[in-house]
Amino acid sequence: MALNQALSGINGAQSDLNVIANNIANANTTGFKGSRAEFADIYAVTGINLSATAVGSGARLTSVAQQFAQGDIQTTGNSLDLAISGNGFFVVNTGNGYAYTRAGAFHQDQTGNVVTQDNHALQVYPYSTASNSFDTSTLTNLNLVTAQSSAKPTTTAVVSSNLPADATVPPLAFDPTNPATFNQSSTFTVYDSLGSSHQATAYYVKTGTNAWNVDLYVDGNNAGTQALTFDSSGALTTPANGIVGFNPVNYGNGANAQTLSINFGKTTQYGTGYAAGTISQDGYTAGALSSIDIDNAGIVTANYSNGQSSKIGQLAMANFQNLQGLRQLGSASWMSSTDSGTAVMGTAASGQYGTIQSGALEESNTSDTTQQLVDMIQAQRNYQANAQVLSTDNTLASTLFNAVSR
Repeated sequence: MALNQALSGINGAQSDLNVIANNIANANTTGFKGSRAEFADIYAVTGINLSATAVGSGARLTSVAQQFAQGDIQTTGNSLDLAISGNGFFVVNTGNGYAYTRAGAFHQDQTGNVVTQDNHALQVYPYSTASNSFDTSTLTNLNLVTAQSSAKPTTTAVVSSNLPADATVPPLAFDPTNPATFNQSSTFTVYDSLGSSHQATAYYVKTGTNAWNVDLYVDGNNAGTQALTFDSSGALTTPANGIVGFNPVNYGNGANAQTLSINFGKTTQYGTGYAAGTISQDGYTAGALSSIDIDNAGIVTANYSNGQSSKIGQLAMANFQNLQGLRQLGSASWMSSTDSGTAVMGTAASGQYGTIQSGALEESNTSDTTQQLVDMIQAQRNYQANAQVLSTDNTLASTLFNAVSR
């Protein structure tokens, strides 16, 4: 019987060594979670009141328990490298369902999807511009190719300037090619519906006391004339709201005809000289994706070459009632099982979920191999001790056989 007991101990020690060896082998695997071999003793079924004399039958491996302790966070500088600090898993689409991982070394594939090393697509809650919120009822691939910024045509410009109160009325009728026919001018850029830029010039012509005309030309096209009047303190009185509208301009390039309004509400007429001030407008050209920002709540924001930004989605997070019940898939990923329960979905930095750090990776929680080496020494001694029991039992059996043969 001692042979079987020692054999079970050797098998148990070997299993323990295998688990430790796997932990050490994955010390540099991003998002890896180590395991621990767990054992139980074996007792044969005995009759009533005979348990006090029953001898155990050895040991058996009952479980290779996963250890989901937090790994160290290592910064990388790559915006698509993501680490979770706290509870939760990233959700990825394998093509055959969802898997869950803490290995955040993501990259962009040829279709623009952000994927794992196994080409499993990272899942986000899509952003709805209509509701200005994230739709947590559905999951979609995080795709960066579709994250482009369309052009926005200029509709309104705001002018903040000062027109000199002591300016004289030009002696000749206005002619944009003759500087003697206007007092001042300012030029700014506007954009059409295709995102093409055009040069707009506002010409200021003094027409009388506290009275001015503004002539607008866009790429040499006359967009009309509007009147401005000021009171004795230099404040604009006409138009009352400061906004003047100009005639539509057709560029002939396939873009829509453009109608511009200019807000002169911040324009003044003081006794000082002309001050161009500032001119701002609300249009912009089309933009290509230039960078991605992911905050600690997992909100993905795309930044574009035209200076605009937009939200793409929010990373989906999952957690489980029983982490030990998760089924290992390899590549530091898991899938749910009946033991783990279904995934409890949510978002980072809320409730039971940890925060996300962009430009960082979670290292294996076995990266510090000191404890693993200590456990290996203990498993080795257990193996050697059981082997010694096996040798001793063999010696005793040989002695018995020799005595009987005499």
